[in-house]
Amino acid sequence: MTLRRQIATAVAAISVLVAVAVGLLVHQAMIRQHVDQARESALTALDSAAAAYGRGEKVPLDDPALPPRLRALAADGRQGSLLAGGPEDEAMWAAGAVQGGVLSVRVDFTQDRTAIADLDRIILITVAASVFTTVLVGVLVADRISRRLRTAATAARGIAAGRTDARIGELVDGRDEVADLATAVDQMSRALHRRLADEQQFTADVAHELRTPLTGLVTAAELLPPGRPTQLVQNRVQALRSLVEDLLEVSRLDADAETPYLSAVPLERAVRRTVGLTGLEVEVDVRPSAADASVRTDLRRLDRILGNLLLNADRHGGGPVRLEVDGLRITVRDHGPGFPDDLLRHGPQRFRTSVRERGRGHGLGLTIAQGHARVIGAALTFANHPDGGAVATLELPPDQAEGPARATADQAPSD
Repeated sequence: MTLRRQIATAVAAISVLVAVAVGLLVHQAMIRQHVDQARESALTALDSAAAAYGRGEKVPLDDPALPPRLRALAADGRQGSLLAGGPEDEAMWAAGAVQGGVLSVRVDFTQDRTAIADLDRIILITVAASVFTTVLVGVLVADRISRRLRTAATAARGIAAGRTDARIGELVDGRDEVADLATAVDQMSRALHRRLADEQQFTADVAHELRTPLTGLVTAAELLPPGRPTQLVQNRVQALRSLVEDLLEVSRLDADAETPYLSAVPLERAVRRTVGLTGLEVEVDVRPSAADASVRTDLRRLDRILGNLLLNADRHGGGPVRLEVDGLRITVRDHGPGFPDDLLRHGPQRFRTSVRERGRGHGLGLTIAQGHARVIGAALTFANHPDGGAVATLELPPDQAEGPARATADQAPSD
């Protein structure tokens, strides 16, 4: 149940309970008032009849319609009153003992009962109107609160998606608890934005500072005499160089400073070209819907995305690695243990390696692939196949479709 329904239901329940309680109290008070008035009238009439009987006036005694309980009370020498009778002849009786019999009087109560019934109808109408009004006001108030909370939630989801410059306080008015929540989330967003900016700047600074000494280190490694130790040093230096270049690439993607250079690219030839550049054994399956398709995209970035996906599948997954092209959807699947749950929930994160059975690395390959996909307007998603293995799916945007190919992939810009 949504918050709006919860508030509306609570307001409706409380208003009904309060209205019913007040109606019952008024009903009982009104009955008591009419009964007391009728009893007082009956006792007054009984006193008057007793005075007239004492003066010798002729007063009827031993009325056969007198209720038995009241007759027995009077026979004991006591005086009392009793409301008795049916709906058509309800009356307040008063009786007392006199010399020679039982003196009694009867005061009609049907008009009082009619007045009580009229009052009950008025109470019922008033209760229904008050409940309707209260529920309507409650729904309006709940809707306003719910709408503001939904606005805050939408902005918060935007912040979680990476738009840390979004501000909820600009969308939520007022000075209540919802506004306080929006202010607190805005403060958190600003702090998160600063931390992310500091992290990105730190990554870029470290990469730039490492690049100059690393260039000298590469040159020095190339001057070492041939041999197994030299080869090991050169391999480690190349790995370090690759890491620094990846860090620089990540910093550029984080800064949103990348601009795609779009051109018409035959999709099948571009994919096969990328597979050839990786030097991996990959099963390529191009469906008829993509056999002659051409797209407008950045070939260098497409190479980088698919290359990283294929390398990740080869290094951390299990063979065979399969690449399928169906329309604007490109799928890379391996037959290894699959992606870890953390990656499926939160997406690739830098310096977060996969589970142990998928190997280890610096965790930048998928991060870079996702960054380039964002630059060219594509969607990159990750899943695990029901039969085992990791599945990465690249969805090129529909507006990039160009129809039948008229150029070759080799004519497009290269690395």
